[in-house]
Amino acid sequence: MTTAGTAHETTTRTGSAAARQHSLREHNLELVARAVFEVPEPLSRAGVAAATGLARATVSTLVDQLVAARLVRELPAVTGGRAGRPAVPLVPAPRSVVGLGLEVNVDYLGVRVLDLTGDVVVDRVVPGALHDSDPAVVLRQLGELAREVSDGVTAAGMTVAGARLALPGLVDPRTGLLEVAPNLGWSSLDPVPLLGLGELPVRIANEAKLAALAELAGGSDVAAPDSFIFVSGDVGIGAAIVVDRALFLGERGWNGEIGHVVVDPAGPRCSCGAFGCLEQYAGKEAMMRAAGLPPDAPLAALVALLTGQDAAVGAGTGGAALPAGRALGSALADFVNLLDVSTIVLGGAYTELLPWLRADVEAVLADRVLAAPFVDLEVRAAQAGPQAALTGGAREVLRAVLADPAAWV
Repeated sequence: MTTAGTAHETTTRTGSAAARQHSLREHNLELVARAVFEVPEPLSRAGVAAATGLARATVSTLVDQLVAARLVRELPAVTGGRAGRPAVPLVPAPRSVVGLGLEVNVDYLGVRVLDLTGDVVVDRVVPGALHDSDPAVVLRQLGELAREVSDGVTAAGMTVAGARLALPGLVDPRTGLLEVAPNLGWSSLDPVPLLGLGELPVRIANEAKLAALAELAGGSDVAAPDSFIFVSGDVGIGAAIVVDRALFLGERGWNGEIGHVVVDPAGPRCSCGAFGCLEQYAGKEAMMRAAGLPPDAPLAALVALLTGQDAAVGAGTGGAALPAGRALGSALADFVNLLDVSTIVLGGAYTELLPWLRADVEAVLADRVLAAPFVDLEVRAAQAGPQAALTGGAREVLRAVLADPAAWV
């Protein structure tokens, strides 16, 4: 009995030690990967060791594993004018492991592929009129497009790590269900099986939240602040709240539905069933109608009209105005009063329309935000580019790779 018990205890201790060693290796791999990926200038192995506090021999072994897994690439060695072995700079590996961003919006389908360097490998956007569409048909179409793109990058030697699907509505990330997307006319839907992408890991998320994450990732000369309200203006209007560089999600991840903030209870009925929602004044179709354009006219037509009005009065850009500005400012003032966040980033259609929205938005914020006399409220254009949710989705896939590089080694 004693001998057997001792043997069992020894086996248990040995197993626990092995588990701890495995966990330590995973932790150290992540440390090294982040050291390579999250610096403005490439580090050498010695630089990674200094940044992480790990022994040089340990770092060298882990870097070799990351290079073999095609997550990290070695650049040509540089001497730096010093004696000793030349330093080998380390960078994220291009065109190796990639992430897939997918999106269904009211007027387009999109697929975007990003690699570990943040470069766009493939970008496909297909215009469409998807109001009250059949989700089975639309998602099958998106799945076919995604499969075509995925097969292409795989044939070129890349590995697709997974996909994120952006949807304009209430998404439950715990169950993978789309609860409701009023402008699409979709509800109580499990969208992933309808894509038909087989074993490819796909998760869903709200469009505005993924667009905010794209903004947070940077890549422009104007860095995103640590905390901001991101507003994505399209046919629908969504928002995301970023606090200390992390999304604030609320109890179920359903916050940010600024498009359904009521700005006039006596206003027109919204697709959600309520009256006078912000989308009925500042949504893209509403702005088109207010300008006398067809609701499905391209954004460029509205910009051209506003630019022409500016030229006609000799006022220069910003001389004309959009009636949407005051409604948008009113809803944003409520958000700022509730959240105490002083920077507002306007994305989607609002990025191009900001010169004609700014004056009214800022005037309403100054009037209605209680803290306005004591803080500098900033309204700025998004920097992440068109269809930012596609970028945010692909980046989220790659962020998961970086969080667990051991799975790829």
